[in-house]
Amino acid sequence: MKHFLIISLLILSASISAQTKVSGVIKDDTGYPVSFANVIFKDSQEGTISDENGRFYLESDKTYKAVVFSFMGFTTKEQELTARSTYNMEVVLEETSDALDEVVIYTGKTSKKNNPALDILRKIWENRRENGVKKFKQYQYDKYEKLEFDLNTIDSALMSNRIFKGMEFVFEQTDTSRITGNTYLPIFINEAVSKVYGDNTLKQEKEVLQGNKNSGFDNNQTLIAFIKDLYSEYDVYDNYLKFFDKAFTSPLSRTGIDVYNYVLQDSAYRDNKWCYNIVYYPRRKNELTFKGDFWVNDTTWAIKEINLKASKSANLNWVRDVYIEQEFDVLNDSIFLITRDYFLSDFSFQKKEEAKGIYGKRTTLYDNYIFDIPKDKKFYNKQVDPYNYDVYNRPDDFWDENRMEKLSKDEKGVYKMLDTLKTVGRFKALYNIGATLASGYYEVNNFDIGPVFSIFGFNEAEGMRIRLGGRTYFSQNDQWRLEGFGAYGFKDDRFKYGLSAKWLLDRKSRLTIFGGNRRDVEQTGSSLTNSNDVLGRSLASSSLLSVGANDRLSRINLSTIGFDIEPWKNFIIRLTGSYRTLKSATDTFSIDYKVMEDGVFTGDVKSHLKQAEIQFGFFYTPGRKTSGYGVERTVINTGNFPSFFASYSYGLKGVMGGDFEYKKLQALYTQPWNIGGFGRLLSTVEVGTTIGAVPLSLLNPIPGNQTYFSLYNTFTQLDYYEFVSDTYASLHLQHNFGGRIFSRIPLLRKLDLREVIGFRAVYGSISQENIDLNASNIVYKAPEDIYWEWSVGVGNIFRVFRLDFNFRGNYLDNPGARDFGVTGVFGFEF
Repeated sequence: MKHFLIISLLILSASISAQTKVSGVIKDDTGYPVSFANVIFKDSQEGTISDENGRFYLESDKTYKAVVFSFMGFTTKEQELTARSTYNMEVVLEETSDALDEVVIYTGKTSKKNNPALDILRKIWENRRENGVKKFKQYQYDKYEKLEFDLNTIDSALMSNRIFKGMEFVFEQTDTSRITGNTYLPIFINEAVSKVYGDNTLKQEKEVLQGNKNSGFDNNQTLIAFIKDLYSEYDVYDNYLKFFDKAFTSPLSRTGIDVYNYVLQDSAYRDNKWCYNIVYYPRRKNELTFKGDFWVNDTTWAIKEINLKASKSANLNWVRDVYIEQEFDVLNDSIFLITRDYFLSDFSFQKKEEAKGIYGKRTTLYDNYIFDIPKDKKFYNKQVDPYNYDVYNRPDDFWDENRMEKLSKDEKGVYKMLDTLKTVGRFKALYNIGATLASGYYEVNNFDIGPVFSIFGFNEAEGMRIRLGGRTYFSQNDQWRLEGFGAYGFKDDRFKYGLSAKWLLDRKSRLTIFGGNRRDVEQTGSSLTNSNDVLGRSLASSSLLSVGANDRLSRINLSTIGFDIEPWKNFIIRLTGSYRTLKSATDTFSIDYKVMEDGVFTGDVKSHLKQAEIQFGFFYTPGRKTSGYGVERTVINTGNFPSFFASYSYGLKGVMGGDFEYKKLQALYTQPWNIGGFGRLLSTVEVGTTIGAVPLSLLNPIPGNQTYFSLYNTFTQLDYYEFVSDTYASLHLQHNFGGRIFSRIPLLRKLDLREVIGFRAVYGSISQENIDLNASNIVYKAPEDIYWEWSVGVGNIFRVFRLDFNFRGNYLDNPGARDFGVTGVFGFEF
């Protein structure tokens, strides 16, 4: 993501390379738009269809003298072209009276009965598993992928803007989109050649990268991986197609009849195969649907070609257009295999056609299919070095031989253009501003200062707090990294700091050693699962505003050392040794505990804690995607994969003055669920227990939330330390309907709001021996009658904010219990 915002700072594009271009609108003789009409260059197979508003755009590298417009029930019209580019055409089609008795014209909602298009759709469902690589036990093929970012809708006013002074040469590479008709400037291209192996019996697939080349800046793995995840693999035969964390209903879905209108428009030979052409469009607005058409073979009922364009009214942020093309070829006269996949997204802050934006494009070509050659399971499980120098530095003749689609003149020019651009001082300044906004760090000679967004904080112990940190950063693939911060509280007049170091010893197994030390003020117990991150800090410790007094804070001195290893992809084993001292940070909060010997109170009370601990844990995140191969990696698909964590901790009494011996078992499981067209559910389960008598600082307070922010995995209506336990089990559920309900309410439909509901529950208990140790000013109370709360929220307010209304379910008689509260959260979501 570091370079994603940088691209948006360059807003550019204008000039023409295609030979023939036409655009305009098609209407009938009453002035009503003709949706999904055919637009074809005369004597060619190059064409498109008009959209739901009758608008069209078509271009070709060839020169044509005429364009033909046709639609069932209307007279075909031929329009001569007197210029290479003809825009804003207004084409009027006349109805044919002799055809009205023979042809049924579908307008508005089409019938679900006696509709031949639906009969064909049912045939597709029956045969959809009989096509593609899923038909074979094993498969392999060559794959070429081209990812591209373009700046679009560039006009003369922008080109003359003084911000581009000294960079005018970039506009020499502009082109015009054949999909939207907008001028664009390619500014980033990544090419990759791979060999893909799959086994349907083992349910395994492996992609071996053979070559990678990109224009732009060095170390672009994060941007590349981000785009790849954005355009994750999909199968048009599936009921739902996932893009931008949203589930779009496929036009080939079994639920498509309830979501789309279908019209059988034409039939013709497509590459010597007789096919039917079906046009589809949404039945309702504001849903995640497409419009377009597809060609389906009349014997295998396999898709030959399909076009999908996201509905303009779809509840989708920052994306003005989504357009998909897929083409399939025939193997052995019966099996259809994908040969080309084209995906275009038009990102923009506004949905107006004249607004400036960024195209993100992916073109994937497939060739040399081979089937039923088995490979051992070890082949699929074997870890490979994530970085091979030769793969990323292939010579030009490699690309000439393996590139399945030639680069256009403008795409070739991007490689040279960006090399020149990086030498321009003004561009370097824009780059640095964008990098700081995107990453939160400001780079100074291989050292990053930041994060800039955590400079200010406030709590009862420190008052106003200022924090400034930094890290070494030579590239995102650094083998080692040093990081630290310094902070000062104006109320307690104390300096705090944190230091950490990591070193990747082996890139293949990701064997890493780490260590660090932190002296700080912290809200312990802000999460159930313990963390030994020496630089970590919860929002509960530094929120500028809070509900009630935020004074239950501790002064912590934490040191850690350990190592972790990743023997299998996304499976990490970690061993950590830690030593901490804790004492209260305010006069109004106490962590005092009684000194016990053989279960008998000695009469002494301690107000500080010393504790050494060893923790063994593992993390498993199947489906997680990362970029980079250094000591730190960037997670690309955050929140889109399940996460498992389990740990065993052992407290060492007497070691380095450790006060207690105990055993602690903890586990956490988080799973996101895409529930078809009904939105997205996020669920988390946590369980844990502590064996042995320990004081408050080593117990498990149920994590409350006294901030005004909606913090997932906390209990919004609980105060800090309101419940304390040594054994617990908690459940968190949060479901986002994505606007499915609001889209059916006329007054709310245009606001693109999204509905969110939540439910949270926890059970906990506390042993008598732990109660006997307590000498703090916290009264131990465990939620032995399951505590629960629920919430309803309105999301996507101004496209960046969600407001939650939270309700406490029980324990309303607790002192100071908050039965209702309002919280909010900012976030950028598609």
